[in-house]
Amino acid sequence: MQEHHHFIIHKPYGYLSQFVNNQNRRKNKKLLGELFDFPEGVMAIGRLDEDSEGLLFLTTDGKLSETIRSNKVEKEYYVQVDGLIDDVAIDKLKQGVEISINGKKYITKQGMASKLDVPNFPERSKKVRDERHGSTSWVSITIREGKFRQVRKMTAAVGFPTLRLVRYRIGDVVMKEFSPGKVVETDESFLI
Repeated sequence: MQEHHHFIIHKPYGYLSQFVNNQNRRKNKKLLGELFDFPEGVMAIGRLDEDSEGLLFLTTDGKLSETIRSNKVEKEYYVQVDGLIDDVAIDKLKQGVEISINGKKYITKQGMASKLDVPNFPERSKKVRDERHGSTSWVSITIREGKFRQVRKMTAAVGFPTLRLVRYRIGDVVMKEFSPGKVVETDESFLI
């Protein structure tokens, strides 16, 4: 039986959640393999887009990947939005909002959402924006699905576009002690 490898990382802003750049037009992109000498066959469990940060699991075990990506495991995001988010928008985020997935209308499943105080995250490598351009606020959004750019589409649908997105929690694993770029090898039991 093959021994699998599992990792928890804090994906920094500006990195792709992949190990090989297979896009001709985007040659100088930063890849996860630049952060650590990962073993062959490792893959990201789910993805965070280039502009997103935070908790990401990696594994060589495809079955474990399927389990964590399933709707059985909660994913919590801390999201800085443009403007001061209100209770009406928070309620809509909880109930589910209409977004577009591959050009088709999709109603997100019910989840959790709440206003947040400004979290104590390290400065991002690229500044979000200058305070002179208006107020911002933070919201926690917890979902069990993971459609393409779903959280960004959800906040935009309720009138508060995402400025910064950080995946804070996957299941019971929280990104407390992880600085951007930190990689920790772990065992399977820690991920589930």
